[in-house]
Amino acid sequence: MPPEDPHQITVHLDAILADRGITLVELAERVGVTPVNLSILKNGRAKAIRFTTLSALCRELDCQPGDILNYTKD
Repeated sequence: MPPEDPHQITVHLDAILADRGITLVELAERVGVTPVNLSILKNGRAKAIRFTTLSALCRELDCQPGDILNYTKD
């Protein structure tokens, strides 16, 4: 299996959680995902995110998708 190309998406979930005073575990419960899966996203190791999950994150964090995800050029 060939190595995957690195993606250029940065995840700012940790900063948003700190700003909102919410723990990862609390957010995971509110959104309906496991803390492990949310941690994978937070640490930038996720390969994909469902729109339903992204919508739930935005709802619970009162933010826009661009507040959570950012594209960076080489």
